[in-house]
Amino acid sequence: MTEPHPRRAAVTGIGVVAPNGASTESFWKSTQEGLSALGPVTREGCEHLPLRVAGEVREFEPSAAVEERYLVQTDRFTHFALAATDLALEDARLGQADTGEAPYSVGVVTAAGSGGGEFGQRELQRLWGKGSRFVGPYESHRLV
Repeated sequence: MTEPHPRRAAVTGIGVVAPNGASTESFWKSTQEGLSALGPVTREGCEHLPLRVAGEVREFEPSAAVEERYLVQTDRFTHFALAATDLALEDARLGQADTGEAPYSVGVVTAAGSGGGEFGQRELQRLWGKGSRFVGPYESHRLV
């Protein structure tokens, strides 16, 4: 079935949180200059891993981009996604008032290779160490 008026998509805003830049501008500048995003692993809790080099997002302060209530309920990977979403909305100059009576007329695409492992690992340790009553509701669906 052919639509009488094909729909078109338009990219109106871009937000990036990556190892080579925690903003769209810094990411693009690093990319154009060919700067490597790899370096020694510095994240706490990684000392036991055989990995010594990684692309860590170092310029990112979660509390500056994510509400406190979400900081404790989600992991660093989710903080990146929330911050990148805010950057994209800002870049598009969109706010809640702009969607008017059609809030579902705006779509967001997020992309990554993997994520959420830090939060999941913490919740699994609670499950195994303390029992199911200590596992948060955000993790319960991942255990099914």
